[in-house]
Amino acid sequence: MELVLAIGIGVLIGSGVWLLFRPRTYQLIIGLSLIAYGVNLFIFSMGRLKVAAPPVLSSAGAVNPADYADPIPQALVLTAIVIGFATTALFLVVLLVSRGLTGSDHVDGREPS
Repeated sequence: MELVLAIGIGVLIGSGVWLLFRPRTYQLIIGLSLIAYGVNLFIFSMGRLKVAAPPVLSSAGAVNPADYADPIPQALVLTAIVIGFATTALFLVVLLVSRGLTGSDHVDGREPS
């Protein structure tokens, strides 16, 4: 499972970096979003990968912290997803306004001839 997650993080960040070097602003925004999702997966994986483990400690009996998932990375990733979605929506609106005003979505503002 760790290998699949590592490959997924690598593919997301690699695709994002590739899109960052593209000449269109829409591709740039999608590339930033892919990198953000890759970083979110990386942070999420820092909380240990456990299947069917409860995220919150119970008050009954002795507690072994190794039996529980860490809720802090989950909370951080949830917050990052919400902030990333809002930022992407803002960037898309700015992209649409810029394209409407200039007639081009090239990062330099000039279409290559």
